[in-house]
Amino acid sequence: MFDVKPVGGVIGAELHGVDLTAGVDDKVYSEIRRLLLEHEVIFFRDQDISHAQHKALAESFGPLQSHPAYATVAGFPEITILESKTGKLTKIEAWHTDMTFRQHPPLGTVLRSRIIPARGGDTMWSSMTAAYEGLSSQMQSMLSGLKAVHDFGWGFKESLAEPGGRERLAQAVIDNPPVQHPVIRVHPETGEKVIFVNSLFTTHIVGMKKAESDALLNFLYQHITTPEYTCRFQWQVNSIALWDNRSTQHKPINDYFPAHRLLERTTIDGDKPY
Repeated sequence: MFDVKPVGGVIGAELHGVDLTAGVDDKVYSEIRRLLLEHEVIFFRDQDISHAQHKALAESFGPLQSHPAYATVAGFPEITILESKTGKLTKIEAWHTDMTFRQHPPLGTVLRSRIIPARGGDTMWSSMTAAYEGLSSQMQSMLSGLKAVHDFGWGFKESLAEPGGRERLAQAVIDNPPVQHPVIRVHPETGEKVIFVNSLFTTHIVGMKKAESDALLNFLYQHITTPEYTCRFQWQVNSIALWDNRSTQHKPINDYFPAHRLLERTTIDGDKPY
């Protein structure tokens, strides 16, 4: 149904041969979902989808979540605006999995580009499936059964520290208290084990002394950036990235300032990690 071109050795593929602006039927949606499970992040080029089509693509996977800290598209509260420009530079620098500060983190994310800098501004993804498989059996055994705390306030500490930031995000802090997730979760569809801690939202491992927790988390944060587990995508206008938030982490490459970059994102409701 598609021309599938892998991007990295273990993660990522570009899909060609489909026009998402022409109406997509259940058969196409089903194939997209299958390829997402296989490649963990999939990319489309030259797809000038409308906001309604963006929402429909994401909703083909399930109900959508909103984000408490970002502006949204008029008439589409499910579509958040990710924008960086002079006077409003992005603060996200870390490798992360989206919104793990929730009891039910997103199943996946659909991100489309509208304004792209002339150079720079790529995004990288890393496979947490491959990263888990790359651990020794002794490390896998030690991590099994551990839980870690994920905290909205920790992930948005820079925004909270801005003048008026704590007032602006007060309700978001109340609505999103710290939660616990397994350090190693099981993917609910593939049954594979994946690493599920990230440096943006994870604060510590439950039951460990701070020095122990910091050392173990820092090892995992470094481990997941192993080049063999990653792929890198160069954005163009009207590109789309769709990734499995349960088994990947991603990182924006902020090498384009002060150029203008604007993307729009939907996140799909997920399950409680186990």
